[in-house]
Amino acid sequence: MSATVTHSYAVVSVSLEAPWRWLGQGWRDIWRRPVYSLGYGAVLTFIGLALAGACWMLGISALIPVLAGAFMLVGPILAVGLYEMSRRYEAGEAFGFKDILFVRTASRTQLFYLGFGLMFLILVWMRIATLLFALFVSDSYPDLTDFAAFALTTSSGLALIIIGTAIGGAIAFLVFAVSAISVPMLMDREIDFVTAIMASINAVKRNPGPMLLWAWLIALLVGFGLATLFAGLIIVFPLVGHATWHAYEELAPRGGSSG
Repeated sequence: MSATVTHSYAVVSVSLEAPWRWLGQGWRDIWRRPVYSLGYGAVLTFIGLALAGACWMLGISALIPVLAGAFMLVGPILAVGLYEMSRRYEAGEAFGFKDILFVRTASRTQLFYLGFGLMFLILVWMRIATLLFALFVSDSYPDLTDFAAFALTTSSGLALIIIGTAIGGAIAFLVFAVSAISVPMLMDREIDFVTAIMASINAVKRNPGPMLLWAWLIALLVGFGLATLFAGLIIVFPLVGHATWHAYEELAPRGGSSG
């Protein structure tokens, strides 16, 4: 379950302005070839809408926010094509749809292991969410409108929101710390997934202010995307994806060991 490490990594300190710079670079990448970036975002948005529609048809629309959160937690893996676009822009390499759909990752097996771990955390979150529903709501799931009224006007609903948000936030931050730069690193370098995860965690530990700001900005952007009935995700997803590549490049430059 390990790969030969052919590149060392250095986790460096960055300024509090760095997340804004990453967003600016991500915004620039979107408009270099908007058909690719926005098309990528549109496809993922359509998948999210299809999952939400399935919940609605199955009568479990109250779980749509939970499902949306789970979908975004796996976002770092889904954004591999966006990382590849940004990498090629920086390297001055041409690319086509095939290069983005079938990205040649340097550590494919290790990336699979990381993806499996993220999926496990998502399943844990989904299981916790269903248990909270059983404890605070009932054996059946209300529709989204009734659930919103329940959550905002009853003591049990408020307790569900507070506890669910606390647990969900903790899991989301764990996923963020693990995947902040590990996915683009595994795509770019031939290393094992444990090394990539440790680099990502070290980047968060070494830069608590900038990385907390980065996590907040991501949450704010994703929240905007969801609040627009998923339409905003067509831009938000590629923006965050491209920006994440630039975060990785700045936080873990080549040619050293982590400090």
